Amino acid sequence: MKSKSAITSIITGDIIQSRLTETQLWLPKLKKTLSAEGKSPRIWQVYRGDSFQLEVKDPVRAIMAAIRIKATLKTIEDLDVRMAIGIGEKKFVSQNIAESDGEAFINSGETFESLKKTKRNLAIKSPWADFDRDMNVLLQLASIPMDDWSVNSAEVIALLVQNPKLTQEGVAKKLGLTQPSVSERQNRSHFEEIMEMEKLYREKLAKLIAAR
Repeated sequence: MKSKSAITSIITGDIIQSRLTETQLWLPKLKKTLSAEGKSPRIWQVYRGDSFQLEVKDPVRAIMAAIRIKATLKTIEDLDVRMAIGIGEKKFVSQNIAESDGEAFINSGETFESLKKTKRNLAIKSPWADFDRDMNVLLQLASIPMDDWSVNSAEVIALLVQNPKLTQEGVAKKLGLTQPSVSERQNRSHFEEIMEMEKLYREKLAKLIAAR
């Protein structure tokens, strides 16, 4: 009986309008966020100045990782990020992520190339076409508020996704705000709705992977 290859996820991304912002403002934040998943260059790498690739070994966590990256970068004025999530098998493993290969890498790369043409900032491709169709509709809807996050809202979201157990009072203390201000920013960012989308993604993908 042939053993199944492990399913992984690859996020390919680039910084939108990076030339309008000093590199030293966003690059350390990006590297710190990517480092949460593991070490470079095996798990992540920044290349060509403003592009990056990241492996999230548990694909069920891929959208949360993308949300964390987006929120972190949008804490910087006029900055945003474009990302493609590819899910699938990893056939060849290298010490450098840029040299690894497989279905997940192909799906991520192909989807990333299509983002500029479709004028979207977040999309996904997996081995399951029906899943992709449904999730890309939800991601397109979720991107409406996400692309519009202000620096103030992004600061709150970044803290919440980095510290899931943190309360609004805890966020307020860290940012020097009042709890009502945190609540207002959280509501304005549609954080709860985005988390519902992320939860649905996790549930659907977990079932598909278990059934392979």
